[in-house]
Amino acid sequence: MPGFEIFGAEEKQQVLDVLDSGVLFRYEFAAQRKDVWKVREFEQAFAAYTGATHAQAVTSGTAALKVALAALGVGAGDEVITQGFTFVATWEAILDCGAVPVFTEVDLTLNMDPADLEKKITPKTKAIVPVHMMGAQARIEEIKAIADRCNIPVIEDTAQAAGGRLHGRHLGSFGAVGTFSFDAVKTMTTGEGGMCITSDEALWRRMSEYQDHGHDHAPNPGGRGGEGRPFIGFNYRMMEIQGAIGLAQLAKLDGIVAAQKTNKAFFQEAASVLPGVRFREILDADGDSATFLTFMLPDSERTTAVNQVLRDEGVGAVRWSENGWHYYPNWEHLLEGKTYCHGGWPFSAHGKRRIVYDPQALPASAAILERALTYQVPILLADEQKTKIAAALKKAAQV
Repeated sequence: MPGFEIFGAEEKQQVLDVLDSGVLFRYEFAAQRKDVWKVREFEQAFAAYTGATHAQAVTSGTAALKVALAALGVGAGDEVITQGFTFVATWEAILDCGAVPVFTEVDLTLNMDPADLEKKITPKTKAIVPVHMMGAQARIEEIKAIADRCNIPVIEDTAQAAGGRLHGRHLGSFGAVGTFSFDAVKTMTTGEGGMCITSDEALWRRMSEYQDHGHDHAPNPGGRGGEGRPFIGFNYRMMEIQGAIGLAQLAKLDGIVAAQKTNKAFFQEAASVLPGVRFREILDADGDSATFLTFMLPDSERTTAVNQVLRDEGVGAVRWSENGWHYYPNWEHLLEGKTYCHGGWPFSAHGKRRIVYDPQALPASAAILERALTYQVPILLADEQKTKIAAALKKAAQV
């Protein structure tokens, strides 16, 4: 991780195909494009790879969440449950629909705790968004069973877990929709870009229309602009160059995951020298995309001391309790209701505060994440770097 580590001739040739056609837009221009339809081809290939029947490419993983929520009819006054350890995009998309994010604890998978999920469901809950955080499986089978009993659709945020599986089934294919990110630091990348997958044709059609201003994409003699528009939409269209890069990266994805598994095994063995270390719970090691190695130490003080040694040695780990992008207590803009909107939307409406968050609301998650350290697992890992990391962890074991 990320896929740009292995950019090569395949990506270049795919992009040259687009440039030679002279068409960057994913729709229309059939006479000019020399039968080059990279985004369409990427969608078909990604759907086949994940076992879904349909895929809809969009501009980002954030856009994928927004498109999925919109296609499921989520809007103002609704509640959407997600987890308190995720990238901010998950709840930004929920707020952007006018809905209210409700946060659950995570367990030792570092993903949604199904027991806490059951406590958070109300009559206002219109979707559940578990996150396969850092490339490893959420308890998606348990979550889906709970959701099905309550007749609530599940959107799998699979932004960080392309190539991951659970018991042979691709992550993202369990819920009504699976969303993926292909941004610059993802396992496979198109620079920016995202994908929604589903096996519900009607839901796919709504996503296809919504991401292109509501156009129905039915053939018509008037060409572009002559389509019907069954509802309003927005512009989240992927461009052909992104689709081209995606095709080349998708072809390499299984090889990327295999390389990461080898390198993750090195990180785990190296970290095993730490007294009292415990590793993140992985539900299916064979299906792990192996993008990160996370370990927990006995207490916060020990975690601080160990990571200080690692930082001093130039190989510091990510400590999530210090991270402002992924950790609920550090989302000050959410907790303080910061917005540019004059009326305070989405935190306030009609002069009244509609959402208030307690920074201490997820104590179980905090207790885990304050003890957690994480290494991002690269695709390419030089022997010199391995030696440096292993030596630093041995030194940290002595503190």
